[in-house]
Amino acid sequence: MSDTVQPAVSGVEIVLDSVTKNYPGQRDPAVENVSMTIPAGETVVLVGPSGCGKTTTMRMINRLIEPSSGTITIGGENAATVNPDRLRRGIGYSIQQAGLFPHLTVAKNVATVPGLIGWDRTRIGERVDEMLDLVGLDPGAFRDRYPRQLSGGQQQRVGVARALAADPPVLLMDEPFGAVDPITRGLLQDELLRLQAELRKTIVFVTHDFNEAVKLGDRIAVLGDRSRILQYDTPAAILAEPADATVAGFVGADAALKQLTLTRVEDVELGDCPTALDTDPPETLRAAIAASDQDFGLVLDAQRRPIRWVTQPQLALAKSLRDVGTAVGEGISPRSTLQEALEALLADSTANAVVTGRRGVYAGLITIDTLVAHLSAIRSAHAGNGSA
Repeated sequence: MSDTVQPAVSGVEIVLDSVTKNYPGQRDPAVENVSMTIPAGETVVLVGPSGCGKTTTMRMINRLIEPSSGTITIGGENAATVNPDRLRRGIGYSIQQAGLFPHLTVAKNVATVPGLIGWDRTRIGERVDEMLDLVGLDPGAFRDRYPRQLSGGQQQRVGVARALAADPPVLLMDEPFGAVDPITRGLLQDELLRLQAELRKTIVFVTHDFNEAVKLGDRIAVLGDRSRILQYDTPAAILAEPADATVAGFVGADAALKQLTLTRVEDVELGDCPTALDTDPPETLRAAIAASDQDFGLVLDAQRRPIRWVTQPQLALAKSLRDVGTAVGEGISPRSTLQEALEALLADSTANAVVTGRRGVYAGLITIDTLVAHLSAIRSAHAGNGSA
């Protein structure tokens, strides 16, 4: 357990009590009698098949869709008694394909809600730059661009910045990363996890992707028809013990591998291997490898960033470490999941995933033994709980 002090929770509790939505001309409700409590400062993911009512459920929170019956309270206040415009200005909203205004610059998109609630120009300008920096976009480079000048991933980052600009306690996210490629999607997921660790908003996130739900959610609500809650629990609990066959179908046959999504690289002990700078003589690395129980090492640049794998045979004839070995693949960060580490090590010729910290500095290795040991510990823990 980390001793790091957690930032204060800035989100508020949301409670849905017997919430139902009926549409005229339809025999069955779109959402029927949903009750759940979404804790302050947590990310709760609504996951279920297309058409099950998960987006309708989420949109009733900010009254983009009005409930037919039941109550929704946000921070103890009945949402039905709040002016809809005031309610929505206090709730961030991020959707698929960002939903940016195409005729407005990035800065004006981000400034939308602060402008509506009356912030002065100086405060808005400072907040725009702060939000762009927060989501990893250089304000000087992106402030005056238009959405059409951005990649899909950049547009989604701007969408998140806009949703957070007025510092709302609640953020609703409707499949926000569904329209981008898998690599960009993973990066955006990581960015959201980083932001949430810093901001601790109450986030309601809709997806049909169970892997995304496991990665992002503090809790997952698996929904069936009419948003009937099949199981509402932590990702670890759902993976370990699905409530019924339908939930088990969402979990899939690779539940053990999905467990790797629940742990981050920073939470396990890293491996290591001999290293040397590319300015060192080959003999230095050769001796380090000979003194270890491994048959390979890493060449680092002057900033201690990994650049090449080398083996003893490759070193035998080498006159310099600048031109020997095999290029290192893309590294993983301490915030990466063990599942992402598995994908990285399977793609690497040495079956190791290189972990790099701030500014790409070498931090250690994840090996297949690391992952096997972690899964064995999980199985042991579940067996112990079952026999208790």
